[in-house]
Amino acid sequence: MSPAQRAAQAIAGLAVILVIGTTGYVLIADYPLLDAVYMTVTTMATVGYGEIRPLGPAGRIFTMVLIVGSVGIALYLLGQLAQTLVETGLRAVLQRRAMEHKIESLTGHVIVCGWGRLGRIVVEELARAGTPLAIIESDVSLEPELARSSHPFLLGSATKDELLLRAGILRARALVAATGSDADNVSITLSARELSPPIEIHARGESQAAVRRLVQAGATRAVSAHQLGGVRLASGVLRPSVVEFVEITHPRVGEQVDLEEVRISPGSRSVGLSVRALEQSAPRLRVVGLKRGDARVELVPGEDVALAAGDLLVVIGARQSVERIAEIAAAR
Repeated sequence: MSPAQRAAQAIAGLAVILVIGTTGYVLIADYPLLDAVYMTVTTMATVGYGEIRPLGPAGRIFTMVLIVGSVGIALYLLGQLAQTLVETGLRAVLQRRAMEHKIESLTGHVIVCGWGRLGRIVVEELARAGTPLAIIESDVSLEPELARSSHPFLLGSATKDELLLRAGILRARALVAATGSDADNVSITLSARELSPPIEIHARGESQAAVRRLVQAGATRAVSAHQLGGVRLASGVLRPSVVEFVEITHPRVGEQVDLEEVRISPGSRSVGLSVRALEQSAPRLRVVGLKRGDARVELVPGEDVALAAGDLLVVIGARQSVERIAEIAAAR
């Protein structure tokens, strides 16, 4: 039985004694109801105010029994309440410390600032891809829900440098500013860019003006969820087949097809291969984009282009083929 359950039992025991004491004084000493309740409470509290009216032998014996029973239960109750407070506080401290240790062990992770509707979608997609992540949320009422999510999290404002540092921004590969406040997202972007200049920052803006400010503040990419949603709905009307294709190629959501990024690792056996040779190593797959260094993505690179370490490929094809290409690109 937990301390909280034992404390509840003790409280119930006190209530029972209050009822018994009141009833006893009414029947034994012929006290009015209010006087009987008052006498019972003062007896249970052992404050020593004395008798409201003289008690006979039976009334005094009843009072002694009432004192012994109520004091014992009161002491037990206080002990259980103290134990509950200590255990609850200690458990919270230990859980918080364990969460911080978990975050301290992360590297190359993504920090998601904001556990709102957009933030949850971002976390869900990152988790589905197996990407390590940490969440920062300012609303403490969401702590139970965050704890159930099993993702490491910190409570507090992500606009504070100290919290970003605790979330491991110096080791993180990217940060997502997805709070519901444009001002907070701009502040988060400025702080993150100052603390970790190389980090990728993806930010949400409610308007085009906010998107522009986010880019000026240092966001790698800034998007307006409302604008993207509106464009997607309009595209569904104007180009339904294109939208259907995009949905099919959504990573890890479509039934058979993936559109993914693949990085050529240094020393992998894919270095020096031509695009044609890489495509031939896995059926039903095409390289539709190649990004080398700081250059822009080259759409549909030539079949004879030789792959180099560090190249980022955009590939589309059967899921198993995409996974196969990722293995080849990473293998040494």
